[in-house]
Amino acid sequence: MTQMEQTLRALDAHGVSYQLYTHPAVFTIEEMDALDLEGKDNVAKNLFLRNANGKQHFLIVMKKDKHANLKALRQQLGTTPLSFASPERLEKHLHLEKGAVTPLGVLFNSDHDVTVAFDQNFLGEDAIGVHPCDNRATVFLSFADLRAFVEAVGNPTCLIALEG
Repeated sequence: MTQMEQTLRALDAHGVSYQLYTHPAVFTIEEMDALDLEGKDNVAKNLFLRNANGKQHFLIVMKKDKHANLKALRQQLGTTPLSFASPERLEKHLHLEKGAVTPLGVLFNSDHDVTVAFDQNFLGEDAIGVHPCDNRATVFLSFADLRAFVEAVGNPTCLIALEG
């Protein structure tokens, strides 16, 4: 069973409603924007970060038009300086490849050691687009369901304020 199939089954098992769209593989927000996909304006941008000593990992989930100031994020998250995690760390902690980064990847984070930090501007959103662990598909689900799913599989979450 593929990671996408496992992810969709887990969403179903948790009673999460979603809409699934398949499309050509995309690796960037710009490529996502080029698709004729309903709801593409509310697709999440995801950054996988680590702290200075590599002991903490964070998945930043933000609106696609936001920018991540790593110094400001560091203060909000109460950690040491942040940097982008390597593709090897992404594979080790979330079993994902670059281009398929998604908060749903916590399903494969058996150590539950990745904190998912959501842009507070997602609060109340009915449809956020994220990959189901495969960059050839996008699922749209509510923010409440997405955050509840991440927490149900055992990963901590928090809300962050990001610059526009």
